[in-house]
Amino acid sequence: MFEILAAAASAEAPPAWIQWLPIIGMILIFWFLIIRPQMKRQKEHQQKIASIKKGDQVVTAGGLVGKVHKVDDTYAELDLAQGVRVKAVKSTIGDIIPPGGTPAND
Repeated sequence: MFEILAAAASAEAPPAWIQWLPIIGMILIFWFLIIRPQMKRQKEHQQKIASIKKGDQVVTAGGLVGKVHKVDDTYAELDLAQGVRVKAVKSTIGDIIPPGGTPAND
């Protein structure tokens, strides 16, 4: 009698790999919706920072807007105002402002 119940119970149990399908599915969803787009944005930002040259107008992560005076591998020297020059770590530069923006008061 017990042999019949044991055989029936083992026949009804799904294979072990089927139990892992929801976990693998969640990992794939996280990869395609969160991790992969973030890595793409990070790569684009690194390329943008690497292309900074003298004369570009940039915004730092702290919100300061300045014009690039000198660039090396690690630092960028920014002119914030006439006679005000600061040295910023290149990785803290948030964005490059395209030239030809419209005036704020018009």
